[in-house]
Amino acid sequence: MAFLRKKTTEPDEQMASDRAVPHGIRASGPWDSSERSSGDDPAYVDLGALQVRGRPGMEIRLQSDGNSDRAAAALVVVPDSALELRAFAGPKSSGQWDLVRADIVEEVERLEGEVSEVEGDLGTELRVKIPVTMEDGKAGFQPSRIIGVEGPRWLLRATLLGKSALEPSDDDVLVETLRDVIVVRGEQAMVAREPLLLTTPESAVVPGAEDDE
Repeated sequence: MAFLRKKTTEPDEQMASDRAVPHGIRASGPWDSSERSSGDDPAYVDLGALQVRGRPGMEIRLQSDGNSDRAAAALVVVPDSALELRAFAGPKSSGQWDLVRADIVEEVERLEGEVSEVEGDLGTELRVKIPVTMEDGKAGFQPSRIIGVEGPRWLLRATLLGKSALEPSDDDVLVETLRDVIVVRGEQAMVAREPLLLTTPESAVVPGAEDDE
């Protein structure tokens, strides 16, 4: 497994945060940092606003937007599939995912793609197909499965690509990874939909090192 190692938290801090358990859609994650702590679990990668639990054979990368050097997305890669994670500031009230979802639908239709809304274990999600030109020059499409989860003043948007989008399943390893995510919103004032930026951990594990042990 290739992943970046996180900083640990104090044991009493972990015990305090683990006592808070959300209800409803998020009853089994993803989590707010007030509800769950990654503690001393070395599988977790501390990316600042997001803490992501790695698994064997998985790679976690940071992605920057446009010309900016600051990372706003994490890409979790496994054979044949990938999961893109983006976190945004949200209002105290719910309903932000409804607005964002409507914007995504509008953009897909503008690109002459296909989009449908499906009720999943994590609420209303989108199944999307965007027309693209394949490497051989033929017309094709890029499938994606977009899931939005709202927490305390944040929105986590997860986009599944590859096989995980073509064959949707709530038992998928990337969906399990999504449920393990811990969002660290922070207390700073932010405008709704403002990205929660990610940071590179202080130390990294050499890719494949765990597999040799």
